[in-house]
Amino acid sequence: MADSGRSGPLRQSLDGVYLVSGVLAGLFLMGIALSIIAQIIGRFAGVTIDGTELAGFCMAASTFLGLAYTLKAGTHVRVTLATRALPAVLKRGVEVVCCLIGLAASAYFTYFAIKLVLQSYQFGDVSPGLIAAPFWIPQLGMATGGTLLAIAFVDELIIVLQGGTPGYQTEEGVLAGEPVESVVPDAGVPANAERSI
Repeated sequence: MADSGRSGPLRQSLDGVYLVSGVLAGLFLMGIALSIIAQIIGRFAGVTIDGTELAGFCMAASTFLGLAYTLKAGTHVRVTLATRALPAVLKRGVEVVCCLIGLAASAYFTYFAIKLVLQSYQFGDVSPGLIAAPFWIPQLGMATGGTLLAIAFVDELIIVLQGGTPGYQTEEGVLAGEPVESVVPDAGVPANAERSI
C-alpha cells in the first residue's frame, strides 16, 4: 500500500489494520464457498443445512470488511477521464474534494450501521431462517467495515493534503505503465523499472 513516503508506528498500525480487514474479508469469502458446499453435502446426506443464510452473512461481512483494504490497495473502480488532464494543483484540489465526499458518505453509512447493530442487540432481533442467529452479529461486520472505510478516507485525505501519493492511485499508475518508483514511494525499485500487466 502506498503512502506519502513517511513511516512510523501509526503508519504501520493503520496498514496492519487494513491488512487484517482484507484477510478477514477473504476468510468470509471462503466461508461463502464452505457454506454452499456444506449445503450440497447435506442434501446428499439427507440433512437440512441452511447454507443460503450463512452465505448471506459471510457475503455481507466480506463485502464491508474488504472496503478499506481495497481502497488503500488502489483496487476500487475510479473514473479518471476528467482528472487525468488537470494541472497538478487543480488535480490535488479535486482529490481532496473526492476524499471529503467519500469520508462523508462512509461516516453517514457507519453512523446508521452502528445504530442498527445497537438496536438489533437491544431488541434481540434474530434472523428468520433455521439458524435464528442474532442479527447484530452479521451486522457488526458491516459496521466495522464502514468504520474502517471512514478511517481509510481520513488517512487518504491526510496523505493527499501532505502532497503524498494516496493508496487508491497506485494500481492506476501500474495499469498506466508508470514507473513503480513513481507509483509506490520508497519501494526500493530503480526509477526506470516498470511493471506491465
